[in-house]
Amino acid sequence: MSKLRVKEILKEKGITGRDLSSKLGMTEVGFYKMLSEAGNPPLRRLEEIANLLECEISDLFERSDENVVNCPNCGARLVLRKEE
Repeated sequence: MSKLRVKEILKEKGITGRDLSSKLGMTEVGFYKMLSEAGNPPLRRLEEIANLLECEISDLFERSDENVVNCPNCGARLVLRKEE
């Protein structure tokens, strides 16, 4: 399963986990539990995070292969392609 890199993006953008969790209507503890390896955030929540961080959902995941991520829900490998 791909590891989420939300904490890294937060640091890059100078946003705290507390700020983002508040915008998501979550507690900070719940937010970080969701991001942990045991967490399993739903796609809807990942979309909200990506929108708030002004990035693509695919940017939220570490990439093991170029343009390939694993679905956080089912573990399926997804190949990402840029639309022309």
